[in-house]
Amino acid sequence: MRVAIRVAGVVQGVGFRPFVHRLARGLGGFVGNDSHGVFIEVEGTRAQVAAFVDALRKPPPLAVLDEVRVREIPERGETGFRIVESPRDGAADTLVSADSATCDDCLRELRDPRDRRFRYPFVNCTDCGPRFTIVTGVPYDRPFTTMAGFAMCAECEQEYEDPADRRFHAQPVCCPACGPTLRFEPGGGPAIENAAEALRNGAVVAVKGLGGYHLAVGARHEEAARKLRARKHREDKPFAVMVADLSQARELAEVDAEAADVLSGRRRPIVLLPSRKNLADAVAPGNRRIGLMLPYTPLHHLLLEQTGPIVLTSANVSDEPIVHRDEDLHRLENIADAFLTHDRPIHVRTDDSVVRITRGKPQLQRRSRGYAPEPVRLETHRHLLGCGAELKNTFCLAKGHHAFVSHHIGDLENYETFKAFTEGIEHFKRLFDVDPVLIAHDLHPEYLSTKYALDQDVELLGVQHHHAHIAACLADNDHREPVLGVAFDGAGFGPDGTIWGGELLLADLTGYRRLSHLRTIAMPGGAQAIRQPWRMAASYVDELGGPAREDVVKLKRSGLNSPLTSSAGRLFDAAAALLGVRDTITYEGQAAIELEQLADPAETTAYPARIDDVIHGEDLIAALLDDRSAKPIRAARFHNGVADAIVRACDRWRDHSDTVALSGGVFQNVLLLDRTVEGLESEGFRVLTHRMVPTNDGGISFGQVAVASRTTR
Repeated sequence: MRVAIRVAGVVQGVGFRPFVHRLARGLGGFVGNDSHGVFIEVEGTRAQVAAFVDALRKPPPLAVLDEVRVREIPERGETGFRIVESPRDGAADTLVSADSATCDDCLRELRDPRDRRFRYPFVNCTDCGPRFTIVTGVPYDRPFTTMAGFAMCAECEQEYEDPADRRFHAQPVCCPACGPTLRFEPGGGPAIENAAEALRNGAVVAVKGLGGYHLAVGARHEEAARKLRARKHREDKPFAVMVADLSQARELAEVDAEAADVLSGRRRPIVLLPSRKNLADAVAPGNRRIGLMLPYTPLHHLLLEQTGPIVLTSANVSDEPIVHRDEDLHRLENIADAFLTHDRPIHVRTDDSVVRITRGKPQLQRRSRGYAPEPVRLETHRHLLGCGAELKNTFCLAKGHHAFVSHHIGDLENYETFKAFTEGIEHFKRLFDVDPVLIAHDLHPEYLSTKYALDQDVELLGVQHHHAHIAACLADNDHREPVLGVAFDGAGFGPDGTIWGGELLLADLTGYRRLSHLRTIAMPGGAQAIRQPWRMAASYVDELGGPAREDVVKLKRSGLNSPLTSSAGRLFDAAAALLGVRDTITYEGQAAIELEQLADPAETTAYPARIDDVIHGEDLIAALLDDRSAKPIRAARFHNGVADAIVRACDRWRDHSDTVALSGGVFQNVLLLDRTVEGLESEGFRVLTHRMVPTNDGGISFGQVAVASRTTR
């Protein structure tokens, strides 16, 4: 018999065709890539074909199968099996895999003096290496990658054409004779050795990675770390650190089994872990956690062999996007002392992903390299675009049963980031052949993402910020029934003219109703109150009848530039300021992050808060002010009080649903999340938390598309 097989999913650039070729020994037919995935025809006895189809469903490590369709067709008497060239026509319906860390086989070659790729910093194969960041189009073949300019030498071409070779049809295949070259500037010479020496001597070195340039310094070199902070204008926010292996990671942080799996997996994100304080103080000043990652390119492995732990932070200034094009290196001229670079272009800038471990599972805080653009499952009947929020922006394109959540774009507060946003949308539209007929956007009229949507000549759908948060959590869990949605974050545009952020909604993907919220309070100075948490502390103290700064009280009571907010983020800011944690911040969420770190996790008692039509957050502040215990105890009791208030508020509305969805940036706080989940589950609630997209604003675009998928046809 002969069958035609169509395979959809992440099946290009992951060694799927060579895998099929190996399975088809003794059979006739062919396999190829096209713009819809992989097509196969195979001929043999019925038993042989059945065995082939069964084995096909157990793919290579990097492949993800969405669908395998098989139909019988007329026999041709064919006995040989071959890989055929990809056709160049048809609409794109294929998936592109994420960049993957260097595999063990390639690492063995990298370290083997007898191998022709010994110490070659671009070694890769079908099981690893660059993917998304080098793809310019589909199908995933070399002419549609940034490797198109590197003609294969005879030896690489022989490997590429040999079905028995690990590099059979590996599109980025190369070697020292024909592939990209590494260089060190200034001065040239042996690149890795000179870069390592520069790092040991305290230099700031710009290093070209998979998705852009990083700025590196020795992680134990105090002066170098301080120099990098000053040049990058990054006062307090912790730096990420790359270590050579898990053994070195355990010297610097507490690494449990779950963290070890994430650190060493193919995605290689930054993992936030309890620090052992064995680094320069300036790496993570005043922070109990450290963000660690393991090498994910051969270049990183070679460099780490000679340096020890290194800071590896995005190469940019302040809030600009990461530098990824060589022609933009002038943006780093006042930051980097030297450059370790190469001539393989990066097509898509992609920051490192960030993960925390909570309840034994990874919680994505930034979904980017290693994860994007692999899709999240979502059923829709139209081509859709979700433009996301202003901070931690992502966009999301959707069609069929796939939602393509973008890599991390960043805060849409300057031209360069907005340009990355618009260019990214156009690239995804081409890559996945999505032509949106409806664009979903936030209700805030001043968000650049909203303004972009309003400029497009298609149907528009405004989605309230916190409804999008809950919708993202629902779609992330494939849950379609109404839930009690707890959306706690810093700020979102409220339809009643206030700033929302501490919301209890009855919600599904089609709509929502606001059941309750944190009692509103004035934000003296508006946006200034976000940057200066002491203003929120003064506002709460005045609300409770206590003495507060007269100028702030006057501003608050005048109503001028003092909008009302129900924000949970601002409640945490007030508590942090009153405990002396942080009066002003230099990066978003700093006060709340440091308050969580102050809290004693062994403390189980909670401050009380009244629950009626609203949640009285001011009661938690009053209890904190009355308490004379040590600050870590008071910080913990505050966290526990917030969690307890959430549980009791949900219990008050239990007749609407016994399922609770938790979303919003405040739930990046692992202590709060754990206590809330424990409390809800002890009361018999089913609790939904995020799995594939971040709980913060990085998941908003997915939530917008999820709402659009159910409210339009």
